[in-house]
Amino acid sequence: MQIEVTCQVDLNRLMVRRKKADFSGARTRFKYAESLLQSIRERVPGIAIRTTLIAGHPGETQKHFEEMMSFVERSRFDRLGVFTYSHEENTHSYSMKDDVPDKIKQERVDQLMELQEGISLELNQAKIGKTYKVLVDRKEEGVFIGRTEYDSPEVDNEVILNTKDYLRLGDFVEAKVTSATEFDLNAEVV
Repeated sequence: MQIEVTCQVDLNRLMVRRKKADFSGARTRFKYAESLLQSIRERVPGIAIRTTLIAGHPGETQKHFEEMMSFVERSRFDRLGVFTYSHEENTHSYSMKDDVPDKIKQERVDQLMELQEGISLELNQAKIGKTYKVLVDRKEEGVFIGRTEYDSPEVDNEVILNTKDYLRLGDFVEAKVTSATEFDLNAEVV
């Protein structure tokens, strides 16, 4: 089972409103979010938690970004998407000055994703030796590729299924993870 936790909008608004040096409001909000994530994990063992963040929101300072990096590091999301802020009409933030340079936005996305790659690798390596129910999505170059119940198509981990047997697309198989990378699992069909 997976859950999408939305925290970006509230965190960005709070960080922009609080331009004081102490950032205590942002820290309090991060602590609340972390407490919520811990509670979810305790109540639903094995749940995968995902979120999407925006880097370079108007008013985002280096200190705000560092807080976001620390939050991601402590939260250890199973899946994380990060995008650069885009100044879009008819949004709450459109009235604010788009004051973070595009280069800085992209650097922040890259730093967050590099951090997440390390987290994802650790989480995936912990799956080695475990068996999961995998949905067979497609066959590419003679190899079947699927995903676990924790993964959304096209954006999350894929499971490369090692088997000599024919698998029907759309079927579920039991597969034991034999190795892992940051965003993929290799598994033997059992």
